Amino acid sequence: MENKKVLLGMSGGVDSSVSALLLKEKGYEVIGTTLELFTGSSCCNTNTYMDAKNVCNQIGIPHFIYNCKDEFKKCVIQDFIDCYANCKTPNPCIECNKYMKFGYMWEKAKELGCNYIATGHYAKTEYSEKYGRWVLKKSKAGKKDQSYVLWNIPKDLIEHVLFPLADFESKEEIREIARKNELKVANKPDSEDICFVPDGNYKKFLENNSEIKPKVGNIVNSKGEILGKHTGLYNYTIGQRKGLGISYSVPLFVLGFNPTKNEVIVGEEKELYKKEILVTDINLLLVDEIKEPMEVEVKTRYSAKVAKATIIQNNNEIKVIFDEPQRAITPGQSAVFYVGDIVLGGGKIK
Repeated sequence: MENKKVLLGMSGGVDSSVSALLLKEKGYEVIGTTLELFTGSSCCNTNTYMDAKNVCNQIGIPHFIYNCKDEFKKCVIQDFIDCYANCKTPNPCIECNKYMKFGYMWEKAKELGCNYIATGHYAKTEYSEKYGRWVLKKSKAGKKDQSYVLWNIPKDLIEHVLFPLADFESKEEIREIARKNELKVANKPDSEDICFVPDGNYKKFLENNSEIKPKVGNIVNSKGEILGKHTGLYNYTIGQRKGLGISYSVPLFVLGFNPTKNEVIVGEEKELYKKEILVTDINLLLVDEIKEPMEVEVKTRYSAKVAKATIIQNNNEIKVIFDEPQRAITPGQSAVFYVGDIVLGGGKIK
């Protein structure tokens, strides 16, 4: 008999709460869990624990809280700090998914005798006859699809992951299910920030939690001409236009950094476009390796549209050659490769 026991990650929000309901309706034996990641964060505080616990009580499933603050600090916060220290722009949700939700939580699931883990992400897993393996796919949620932040999960885990919201097209449908079932979290607003920077001020977070401190340097153009002063490289991101404090004959944008000279490099918008990038820290889900050039669609940030490109793997790096140059590609962000709706894999932009 199939083991239908599932450990569901619950943040106290409407998505994971409705996921619990849907799994139970489908006959799964559901256990809810909330991971305690960072004191005072938007996804783990007394209110979120209580909201998750109350939902579990209401629908009659157990709920556990696990303290993972040390693991979170080591795997997610340290990466966040290291990226900014090296002039990269991190995506902490991707690290959290890899190490916490689909790493630590899977270990806990096995301890509890579960065959599955589940989350309230908008994504889909299914068995593909064509590829002869389990695949990660886009959900039907369009712009709200979250497959982009899941490329880094272990491929062996895909067959053990359930995404109950895979076939819903809008958040309003989820809220409606919550209202019908009288869940108190039905109208709870979404949390959009980095969970451990709930006030949105990541610069202050870095200054308070790392060796990164304001350090004045020059803002230069690509010819090396000094145009102004900056307050610390971590205060700027590629593509940024506002807040540069420079008056110039044309609008200027951040193009990149020279950490050795402590310089922010700026230029015109046309200089922001790139035809080729290199991607490292690869995780391939659909194939074991890319043996010859392959045409795919690539997403270079969560809010970006997919762009057509050819990818070529060379050991642990993938070269991406776009059909059309792409704007403001940012080192540290993820490039995720799609074949139709299926996630081929991804990596970090070098």
